[in-house]
Amino acid sequence: MSILVNKNSKVIVQGITGAEGEFHTKQMLEYGTNVVGGVTPGKGGHKTIDETINVYNSVEESVTDTGANTSIIFVPPPFAADAIIESSYAGIDLIVCITEGVPIQDMVKVKQVVEKNGTRLIGPNCPGIITVDECKLGIMPGFICQKGNIGVVSKSGTLTYEAIDQLVNSGLGQTTAIGIGGDPIIGTSMKDCLELFQKDTETEGVVIIGEIGGQMEIEAAQWAKENMSKPIAGFIAGQTAPPGKRMGHAGAIVSGGNDTAKAKMDFLEKCDIAVSESVADIGALMKSLMN
Repeated sequence: MSILVNKNSKVIVQGITGAEGEFHTKQMLEYGTNVVGGVTPGKGGHKTIDETINVYNSVEESVTDTGANTSIIFVPPPFAADAIIESSYAGIDLIVCITEGVPIQDMVKVKQVVEKNGTRLIGPNCPGIITVDECKLGIMPGFICQKGNIGVVSKSGTLTYEAIDQLVNSGLGQTTAIGIGGDPIIGTSMKDCLELFQKDTETEGVVIIGEIGGQMEIEAAQWAKENMSKPIAGFIAGQTAPPGKRMGHAGAIVSGGNDTAKAKMDFLEKCDIAVSESVADIGALMKSLMN
């Protein structure tokens, strides 16, 4: 089992003929991801990636021809929202948007569309998702992962990789790891991921990596306290960030309420989530919870 993606996911790449799209498509194919086509308006009818992948003018064409149910987006920020909306209306079930810098006002419209159509969106501004040894969607380095029974969900891309490395060093593998992104408006929340991991029979524990700003970790922790039967290890980044200072992600700005690192760490602990003060200890903490 896994969540959201597996070896049977039929993937199209929007922006496949761009430099990033082409590079990461090759990486995904090497990992074993079932990429069935690509989309670049105006380049339909061509082939790319050593003449192995068909390019289509629209998502609708690619879905009709390949039966694709999953899309990953590598297009510039001004066009990312339209790319998401196009996929949603074409019937794609899961969309992963890697693009950084998508305007907030664009995401307001996107959020309405995907919720109306029942589309699952991960991102934007995220590293993607990987179900170990089955499917890699995005820019995560697949070689650092090891198949196992721990789910990972993180706002931060690089801290996702660090958490995975710490887990592997502690002898723990992963089922699925998700980088949900750190923008103010994203498609899939931490709580959403916990719900999916709770239902997954192979996932026996979860690592959550949060950060300052917003209420996402608070909402996830509250839900977990009331509904989660699996152990959770958590870490909150930005412990030294001053109030009012934006740190990295567009959503990581402290307003002075319960969105500080300390406030979130305290709340997680009140909700029976084990909290690590250092990301370097997250693997050992998770291992202690699994014993």
